[in-house]
Amino acid sequence: MNNILITGADGFIGSALKKHLINNSFNVLDMDQKDGDITDRKYFEQYINYDINHVFHLAGKTFVPDSWEDPYSFYKTNVLGLENVLEFCRKKNTPMTFVSAYLYGQPVRLPVCEDDIIIPNNPYAHSKYLGEELCRFYTREFNLKTTIIRPFNIFGENQNEKFLIPEIIHKVFTDEVIKIKDLSPRRDYLYIDDLISALVLTIKSIGNCNVYNIGYGKSFSVKEIVDIILKLMNSDKPVISENHIRKNEISDVVADISRARNEIGWSPSYTFEDGICKMLQFYKTKYGKGL
Repeated sequence: MNNILITGADGFIGSALKKHLINNSFNVLDMDQKDGDITDRKYFEQYINYDINHVFHLAGKTFVPDSWEDPYSFYKTNVLGLENVLEFCRKKNTPMTFVSAYLYGQPVRLPVCEDDIIIPNNPYAHSKYLGEELCRFYTREFNLKTTIIRPFNIFGENQNEKFLIPEIIHKVFTDEVIKIKDLSPRRDYLYIDDLISALVLTIKSIGNCNVYNIGYGKSFSVKEIVDIILKLMNSDKPVISENHIRKNEISDVVADISRARNEIGWSPSYTFEDGICKMLQFYKTKYGKGL
């Protein structure tokens, strides 16, 4: 049986990955916040004698606005924590998949491919860029097999409501008026199950620190998202934009996913509306309301 170790197994992505792997007969060893601080090397001692076939590194700090308020904690957790994971994998000669982030800043062209210029435009993205550099170093100098996944905007059930789509759905269920900071930005949104399928495919990838964009391949504006959710809920609640532009806001993002399609055989299975429908069913149960 394949033994898979997941750091950050209690998070949005980690919990979905853990559930999928268990349902597909993998033996999952999970590490999360209750086990200690990932920046402490002793964090990994509990698994040093286990036979582990693959590591998924998901632990880290992720909410971009918080990274502007406390950049130190993002660099400490996302860089030093990853270095500890890489050292653990090096000692055990275990391949690792690193979940990075969107790193391209304001894109010079659309769609964005993996070889386009890297311009991290917030501390969170910069910490992930430094993490990628660590992976490349360990692959080059220690022959450690690593794969880097750059997810675009992932959404799905159990996502923190600080993130856009669950925040909008929460407001549609609970508020009389839907207040949105800015309706204009466009993002490439991918349903969580499609990201999970891409991650699982990396277990069998070559591991030469290949980088893969994982997105839907199409962008949606905040206004389009709100309109789709209201339509699916048969709601006519009013929408108000505060016209608040976030620092270093990017107007539009679309992922070029051809490399993942060609090299690991991945492509999205869910349409954007498919994913929204699944989320609405989840919130329907949460709030005890019909759609």
